[in-house]
Amino acid sequence: MRFLFVHGTGVRRARHDVLFGRIRDRLSARFPQATVSSCYWGDRFGAELSAGAVSVPDMRRTRGAGEGIPAAAPPDVVAAEWLLLLTDPLCEVRVLAEAGWETTGGFTLPGVRSAGSEVLDLLAKLPPEPEETDELGALLRDTGLFGGFSGALEAVARSHEAVRAGTNATEDGFARELATALARAVVADALSAAGPEADCTGDERDRLVELVVTRIGGDARMPGGRAAGVLGRLALRVTTQPVLNVWRGSITTGSSPFIGDILRYQARGEALRELLRARIAEEPGPTVVIGHSLGGIALVDLLALSAARGEPTPDVRLLVTVGSQAPFLHEMGALTGLAPGESLPGDFPRWLNIFDRQDILAFLAEPVFPGDSRVTDHEVSSGQPFIPCHSAYFKLDAVYDRIALAVAETG
Repeated sequence: MRFLFVHGTGVRRARHDVLFGRIRDRLSARFPQATVSSCYWGDRFGAELSAGAVSVPDMRRTRGAGEGIPAAAPPDVVAAEWLLLLTDPLCEVRVLAEAGWETTGGFTLPGVRSAGSEVLDLLAKLPPEPEETDELGALLRDTGLFGGFSGALEAVARSHEAVRAGTNATEDGFARELATALARAVVADALSAAGPEADCTGDERDRLVELVVTRIGGDARMPGGRAAGVLGRLALRVTTQPVLNVWRGSITTGSSPFIGDILRYQARGEALRELLRARIAEEPGPTVVIGHSLGGIALVDLLALSAARGEPTPDVRLLVTVGSQAPFLHEMGALTGLAPGESLPGDFPRWLNIFDRQDILAFLAEPVFPGDSRVTDHEVSSGQPFIPCHSAYFKLDAVYDRIALAVAETG
């Protein structure tokens, strides 16, 4: 048994090596006798913006959402809150700065600093580059947030909103609530700075918040508090479209051009498919191919085209697509290997399609191929909103558990 991993949109060498290292270790732990390899294509076939992104409009002005679009499922409140935080990391702190707290009748002696100001002092004293031996430093590096952490600390600690909220937080209970809001702001700012390079699940994000909270005098057991409650309700109302538009700039002009790689593949995908064919043929024997995002599109195309030409790849026993757009492209007639409405060829292998409902680049395959028992959708959740959820799949045990089950079922 061998596994071949094909990375997705926007991935270049450094990111690939980190991602593949994680996948190799997780699969090797479950399949110690298997070989695990990857097909890196980013440098040869990835997109670049040759004119310096002059075609991208100013995304500071967002347009309103369309009307009459029903929700496919009840919204994820936590993911909605964090999408709002990623868009405006200081939004909770701003609520506390503006609304303040109702005091219990006490007063602050002249010359005595407020409890909230002490929290801000502790925040300013946090090391901008924590040591790797420190849990905070290790987790920041593992999630891809280390580079943006120092800037996030400075931006939050020096913000007018934080200073004002700290001055108003005259009691210890208020200061603990402020500490939670500040910690969430720092982590959100670092996540936002990382953009597509973030490699962070919801659990890891929450642990980062806890580590910062406890170091600035807060209580890690305290929930988001009053500000989070207010903004959580707001988040559920705005996550249908307008806030998502803010991400357009980072998706199209960042160092990892998500959409660009997909468009380039649609125009010039044959060379990538030939590379995949060669990599699959390098080692004979039963093979599981795993494609993330665009990697899944290319694999579906290759397997469908090969089967249609009477040249199937019999060694491929299982196709796994993760956060992939292949079903959507097929439905709209933009998949090279299959005409719209066409069924999968008879020699097409079993297909496990893994998706996260918060990932707007992930789609369902089963409804597109109704009645085909070879196709199975499986939902997972990283607890993150888009964009981080698109990169978090391979940190989830649920992904590897479901792959292991599919391998066992394939035989």
